[in-house]
Amino acid sequence: MELKKVLEGIKNIKIRGNVDLDISNIENNSKKVTQNSLFVAIKGFDVDGHKFVEEAIKNGAIAVMLDMNADLKGIKIPKDITVIIAEDTRYALAIAACNFYDNPSRKFKLIGVTGTKGKTTTTFMIKAILEKQGYKVGLIGTIENYIGEDSLGKSIRTTPESLDLQRIFYKMANEKIDYVVMEVSSQSLKLNRVAGCDFDIGVFTNLYKDHISEKEHTDLEDYFESKKKLFTMCKKGFVNFDDFKGIKIVNTVKNCNFKTYGIDNTADYLAKDITITNVSVDYKVKIHGKNERIKVDIPGRFSVYNSLAAIAVAEYLGVSTENIKEALETITVTGRSELVPNKAELAIMIDYAHTAESLENILQAVKSYTKGRVICVFGCGGDRDKHKRPEMGEVAGRIADFSIITTDNPRTEAPEDIIKEIEEGIKKTKGKYKVIVDRKEAIKEAIKMMNNKDIVVLAGKGHEPYQEINGVKYPFDERIIVKDIIKELNKK
Repeated sequence: MELKKVLEGIKNIKIRGNVDLDISNIENNSKKVTQNSLFVAIKGFDVDGHKFVEEAIKNGAIAVMLDMNADLKGIKIPKDITVIIAEDTRYALAIAACNFYDNPSRKFKLIGVTGTKGKTTTTFMIKAILEKQGYKVGLIGTIENYIGEDSLGKSIRTTPESLDLQRIFYKMANEKIDYVVMEVSSQSLKLNRVAGCDFDIGVFTNLYKDHISEKEHTDLEDYFESKKKLFTMCKKGFVNFDDFKGIKIVNTVKNCNFKTYGIDNTADYLAKDITITNVSVDYKVKIHGKNERIKVDIPGRFSVYNSLAAIAVAEYLGVSTENIKEALETITVTGRSELVPNKAELAIMIDYAHTAESLENILQAVKSYTKGRVICVFGCGGDRDKHKRPEMGEVAGRIADFSIITTDNPRTEAPEDIIKEIEEGIKKTKGKYKVIVDRKEAIKEAIKMMNNKDIVVLAGKGHEPYQEINGVKYPFDERIIVKDIIKELNKK
């Protein structure tokens, strides 16, 4: 594609050199640059791509895009190389990628789901419903990316970088996908990863204090404003009206047509007569003008919210009531209130809860139906919001009958330091607990102490099959670990 076509729609750029060049590839990683590429330098949190411009040129880049806010001194660029200076290369890369891959998101209906909790489950629910109706559906999110039932591989992040995202969209468009359902993270909105995407529908699940750190969001308002941005990019929005920030989105975003859903506040999709058991939820809601009873085999109040969002989207898209009900009754999502099957028939649940609010939700949910004790095994991730550590400790101490504080993904922090901060919170309660730094040993201890009436909640890891320590992701699939421990303990 001609460079001038790649650059269409990118405002306020300065160019030195020829724009009639034929660009064969776009890259923001100098090591992946091939002959006749455009290299886009991104000034990241840890690595500055401008340091690798010369390497990119050696590898075959014939044009380079630089950020006007970066330190450009000392970069040696031959005169025959076209240089583009952009106000923001993250944004410019997203638009260039859309152009290069022929704006693939315009070739299918794109549904974006944002919020602190519930994104993954809601996207899987929408996908299942649309497929039940006979559509071909793609999914992009935290766990894995899919075209129909075919996996495109495990996800590195909730929402891919803009270049990777457009490549995935291009593949989906070529596969004649009807709908793509996508988790849209606050970071992807803030850092312009989804700039240029043609969203048809946006969904807001909720907003809780999370992702507040030096490398993420400065405060809760920044976090919210980033999520709100999705609804300035789409035509139709579905919003949780029980969440104060959801109400604020409806009241402040004027270019989007909204419908609401909820349990407590009057909404377009209002759940009534709710029953929650240890294996499911069921409730009544009006679909296509008639009151219908919905059953979802994922326990917890949050499952009502997630399924309401999916129902709202599905009805808008003309899905039949029967297909909505059948799809929701059979849905399962990895790492979300996931019960691990085992020969001992013990209730061991894996859940991605990694904030105080999500931990409170899952513990309250299982507490309401468990006849015995609720035993919680959890930790907190390193290099992330430190404020939530004592908050999670306090929640576990207040609700669980027994807690085992352990390691999550410590990343570059010492696990013992993270655990001490969690203990500050749990010590404010009368909750019983112990510390076992090794997560596998912590899980083993929880299983050893439980009986058939108890439930063990392994919180924090969810779908993740690894544990990240000092930049290395070591294999750590809790499903396998649970089964191995039960076999070792010979619990029959």
